[in-house]
Amino acid sequence: MPGVPSAAGGGQLLPVTPALGAVTAVLLLAAVAVAGWGRLGHGRAVLRAGLRAVVQLAVVALVIAWVVDSLWWSALFVLLMFTVAVRTAGRRMVPDRGRAWLWAAAPIGAGVLPVLVLLLGSGLLPVKGLSVIPVAGILIGGALTATSLSGRRALDELRQRHGEVEAALALGFEERDARMEICRTAAATSLVPALDQTRTVGLVTLPGAFVGMLLGGASPVQAGAVQLFVLVALLAVESTAVVVVLELVGRGLVRTGGPSASAPGGRSAPGGRER
Repeated sequence: MPGVPSAAGGGQLLPVTPALGAVTAVLLLAAVAVAGWGRLGHGRAVLRAGLRAVVQLAVVALVIAWVVDSLWWSALFVLLMFTVAVRTAGRRMVPDRGRAWLWAAAPIGAGVLPVLVLLLGSGLLPVKGLSVIPVAGILIGGALTATSLSGRRALDELRQRHGEVEAALALGFEERDARMEICRTAAATSLVPALDQTRTVGLVTLPGAFVGMLLGGASPVQAGAVQLFVLVALLAVESTAVVVVLELVGRGLVRTGGPSASAPGGRSAPGGRER
């Protein structure tokens, strides 16, 4: 297609050659080196994440090629993606609270499920594994990010401003309302990446759905329409996830083991432990 970058063989954004693997390895090592040089504390995590991505993408590529022809296997694969997302987001929110990470299923499910039902029910999304898996993956990924970011920021804010929560309780606020008053603004900042991506689409970035459809032979108008839907759907999914996370944190269902964890009745036990 004129104006669309592709390999000499056509239909590829980047040619899959040994050179691509070598450049990817160099970039990963550069990321590790920069993180170490800057003392970010994530050098090993960057390396592990890159190596895991290599293995996981190789396995997923083989699995998807096998499951897309079966709707049931495709549904199980989506369920697997959801489970991994719940565990990942939950562990980010409350790494020290046992099985409290299971609560992450609520915001991710509340954000993703209605959108998938709407798409399938309206007929816009064909009931085929090749269609359902990538769309579900995009939505689950957005919900995962919003859940983990908003949860961590809300809990960190409660921990740092615990005295203000106590002051609000002393003024007669309900425990939920006192917590929400303190952590709502911080949690809402987790929507900034999605907002920025939507505001700058086409001007700063050309997202994957748009480029992928162009390379697949779709017209620019078709690619733009699908990308617009994806971005708006992500805003809906992530906004829902943030609201549900705030409710969980406000009601004390998701909390850390530190001094922000108020005991029943809105008071902290000595030493930050729950009574």
